Amino acid sequence: MSRADLVVVANRLPVDRVEGPDGEPVWRRSPGGLVTALEQVMQNLDGAWVGWGGKADLDVEPFEFDGNLLVPVPLSTEHLRDYYEGFSNGTIWPLYHDVIAAPEFKRSWWDAYVTVNRRFAAAAAEVVAEGGFVWVQDYQLQLVPQMVRALRSDVTIGYFHHIPFPAYALFAQLPWRAQVLQGLLGADVVGFQRVADAGNFQRSIRRLLNHPTKGDTVQVPDGDGSRLVIAKPYPISIDAEHFLELARRPDIIARAQAIREQVGSAKLMLGVDRLDYTKGIRHRLKAYGELLADGDISGHDATLVQVASPSRPGVEAYQDLRDEIEMTVARINGDYSTVENTAIRYLHQGYPREEMVALYLAADVMLVTALRDGMNLVAKEYVAVRADNTGVLVLSEFAGAADELGSALLVNPHDIEGMKETMMRALEMPVAEQARRMKTMRRKVLDNDVEKWGRTFLADIDELRRRRADGEGA
Repeated sequence: MSRADLVVVANRLPVDRVEGPDGEPVWRRSPGGLVTALEQVMQNLDGAWVGWGGKADLDVEPFEFDGNLLVPVPLSTEHLRDYYEGFSNGTIWPLYHDVIAAPEFKRSWWDAYVTVNRRFAAAAAEVVAEGGFVWVQDYQLQLVPQMVRALRSDVTIGYFHHIPFPAYALFAQLPWRAQVLQGLLGADVVGFQRVADAGNFQRSIRRLLNHPTKGDTVQVPDGDGSRLVIAKPYPISIDAEHFLELARRPDIIARAQAIREQVGSAKLMLGVDRLDYTKGIRHRLKAYGELLADGDISGHDATLVQVASPSRPGVEAYQDLRDEIEMTVARINGDYSTVENTAIRYLHQGYPREEMVALYLAADVMLVTALRDGMNLVAKEYVAVRADNTGVLVLSEFAGAADELGSALLVNPHDIEGMKETMMRALEMPVAEQARRMKTMRRKVLDNDVEKWGRTFLADIDELRRRRADGEGA
């Protein structure tokens, strides 16, 4: 097997295994946000990608796809239950999202997490070239950096944390807190979405491991000396130019116009989320339902289109959330829809990027009301395509995107009255104010695209390598 200078390690491969025209399985690029974010970085380098193939007990050999080597890591049904649905999404996900749901701490889940992380680390260590770079992605693989370092001391290791990192008081609840921190500190550069996340990480290191921190750096004991680790924010972004190209396509513009005509109301409000309890969909529906009940708006004035793509159907909390949201939608529609107008168009399915851009173009108001979110790229996608500088973004202050998109209408999604006032303000905002706010936000998104995110992270890796080669930073 050939070795690669850059190896991305992520929970999933960037492809899905689907049935081809002749009934044989074929690989198709995945639509996920992580894949989109890393697409450009991988295109410019001789890279490999280590990840699970998307089906239990799928054991296939490494293969080439779009010029990159893909290295599948086989996982059993039990691994997926305990490592993925269990520790990753039943323990880490709720704990790191401010305990919006209660995390469970099961030793069997932790054991599976260690086992699977070791398997990913071994695959990465085998495929990375001498002196290469291993870039580990996200909370499912927090132990991998240290495990790779133990196997391949010659390589440079990066880790990027796509979700929030919790405050010390929450993180300290994790029984395996020290092991997780040590796993992450196996990396040379540890990246976060927000300044606050990097700060939370460094506070946990000082409190639990007593390692000294200074600015964006941590001194990690290493043999007789110490090793310098960079831990700082690198806010992730989108391929803004690609979204702009889609927004200019005549067929997508026509589709956006057709959506507006089909909805029929004067204004279209849009929510696009994974069906997840962190996204604030329930709070959004409550505020919208109360606006209808209060008579502030009617079906003729506005329609809410809510896209809620399926997420983790095997986890009970997500099944309960879907039931609750669909009951709420049915009640609101039963009370306030008319023959001519539907109060809420609820769509529990995923859509291709072209359809999403058409929805962004059709929407007068974009509602991003997450209770906690690492970044939220939907907010940036909406801003990117609004080339005429119209439209209003209502954005939760608890989403990472709020740090960069301060010209949005920022809301606290727990404050239902405040949400109602902000939604009305968005619906009534003058075009001149829309343009002023949107111009500012679009400049931020277009100047700080995903290519710049990747370049910035890799530049810090290169700088660290240079300093070590010169005998600094030891």
